[in-house]
Amino acid sequence: MYKKFFGLRENPFNVSPDPRYLFNTRHTEEALSCLTYGIQNRRGFVLLTGEVGTGKTTLVNKLLEWLHRQGLPTAFIFNSRLSVAQFFDFMMADFGIPCESRLKSQVLLRLNQWLLERYRAGETAVLIVDEAQNLSPQVLEEIRLLTNLETYTEKLLQIILSGQPELDIKLRQPELRQLRQRITLRCKTYPLTLEETSGYIAARLRVAGGDGQTIFLPETVAVIHKYSRGIPRVINLLCEHALISAFVDQQKTVPPETVEAVAQEFELHEVSPVAAPAPASVADENARLTEAIQNLATLMDRLHRPE
Repeated sequence: MYKKFFGLRENPFNVSPDPRYLFNTRHTEEALSCLTYGIQNRRGFVLLTGEVGTGKTTLVNKLLEWLHRQGLPTAFIFNSRLSVAQFFDFMMADFGIPCESRLKSQVLLRLNQWLLERYRAGETAVLIVDEAQNLSPQVLEEIRLLTNLETYTEKLLQIILSGQPELDIKLRQPELRQLRQRITLRCKTYPLTLEETSGYIAARLRVAGGDGQTIFLPETVAVIHKYSRGIPRVINLLCEHALISAFVDQQKTVPPETVEAVAQEFELHEVSPVAAPAPASVADENARLTEAIQNLATLMDRLHRPE
């Protein structure tokens, strides 16, 4: 409702992961380069992690856009709360691989045959799993086994796991150590700096049709960064509602007080958008306790050892 008032063609702060709105920072470019390098060089497993709202899915959609332009076969699994059977069904359907049997052995044989055909045709098949922190250990183990589909020299299937920092924690579990060892490349998304936040807001306004007029004052951007902590999803939330408020008040520029009011309304002054560090796992705590006991025993032995 405010687009015409601010001279915009579309809503610049939609939360949908539109790749047109991907804002390139040094970290974003590094992550995208890492992902494309891993695929082009058939490195097998690539891990993408980042805090909630830092643009992982937008980055993945940008990657998918590039893969489609290259004509490469892809499967994108966005619902990670799947059983093993559901995972295979979804993957085969998205790759467009027909398989009459539901037996896993037959599905794997058909997948391997299809991957060999793609390999001989000079194509690289890519499997991308978003929100991978929600995958069960059983599904993660099945994904690991997919990397056994290979020639003598190269992996037939390139796999990208994208998820929140909890994915890193999950991969430290002893039963997933084989998967962790097969990850060849790691990349991350990060919150924006104040300077990047200013550029991010300006870039989104430009993509949405803005003519470059100042809508968010520098001091307003500083308040947005303060409450969002540089998390793009929270920046979008603050900017969207600030534009609505400014439109209601018929203000062509958004003052800092408007953002303050929005932040208060959404209680951003009380809750940090960045998750607290996850507690250590029981296995980690046991390992630390065992090490401490061993160190204490060594120390006691030295104290009681005769000179």
